[in-house]
Amino acid sequence: MPYGYLGSMRTRPGCRDDVVAILLSGVEGLREAGCELYVVGVSDQDDVTIWVTEVWRSKEHHEASLRLPETRAAIGRAMPMLTGEFTSQELTVVGGLGL
Repeated sequence: MPYGYLGSMRTRPGCRDDVVAILLSGVEGLREAGCELYVVGVSDQDDVTIWVTEVWRSKEHHEASLRLPETRAAIGRAMPMLTGEFTSQELTVVGGLGL
């Protein structure tokens, strides 16, 4: 059964676009790592929050992706631009369009 992750993060003022660029910089390798869907979203009314939606082949694929050197490097670059305010929700994906 696919594993889903929904999350949001708040950036320091003026840093949202830089963090979005970091989040999108490694998308080419995600499919190989087991990612089926990876969407980064922002709102025109909120210039500090980023939403991320992910669907992975399994929770184990997601966890393994967080240990990859390129993922750890991207997290390290983004962390100074984040406030530390995060939300997250793990899901069991049961179907939908695009999977």
